[in-house]
Amino acid sequence: MNKFSFAVAASLLVLSASACKKEPTAANDSPSAAPVQAPNGDWSKLVSQTSEGGMLMGNPQAKVKIVEFGSMSCSHCAEFSKEGEPKLVENYVKTGNVSFEFRNFVRDPLDISASLITRCVGATPQFFDLTNGIYADQKSFFDRLQAVPQQQLAALQGMTPAQQFTKMAQFAGLQEWAAQRGVPSGKSSQCLTNQAEIDKLVQMVSDASSQYTIEGTPTFLLNGEVVEITA
Repeated sequence: MNKFSFAVAASLLVLSASACKKEPTAANDSPSAAPVQAPNGDWSKLVSQTSEGGMLMGNPQAKVKIVEFGSMSCSHCAEFSKEGEPKLVENYVKTGNVSFEFRNFVRDPLDISASLITRCVGATPQFFDLTNGIYADQKSFFDRLQAVPQQQLAALQGMTPAQQFTKMAQFAGLQEWAAQRGVPSGKSSQCLTNQAEIDKLVQMVSDASSQYTIEGTPTFLLNGEVVEITA
């Protein structure tokens, strides 16, 4: 783990632990809030979509709420996925004390294509499995793209956005990869051309940029405030 990812993981875990000590339970103070039960006592198995468009893992009524703005083509995000997120989930999300939300912050066509693939399964634990799986295999997707002739990549500019994302997924092998993980090619093809979902990804970036200072990915929020991370 390099200094950046260590700082991210350590900062989030320390901040989460400190907040959790103040409130050992995750009950919502609002008497009108409907109680939510953890599947088999494991809150990490509960996934819901937020009004901002992100996917939230854990107790939606948790006192501590962590949000990651992540890009599927970001190497630092891949490092956090491998080194920081498992500790966060195991030690805090599973207990219900902390919720972890991932909001896609797309930066390029490959990023959008990969995001559409992961979001194809909706608000389910499989979303996080696919997201972390793409991070784990990130280099292989980059390698496949580098092998594509430049004229074929340049031809993407003349295509519609939906066509671009479908072609980019084909170049990177994303659909084949997803099919091996339970997302049939027919389904992923529909998701890659889902204009409403494409618009949602673009809107998520716009909303994040207007509300917070996003200088790079990953950027984290702790209870609505940007966590300052230094490399």
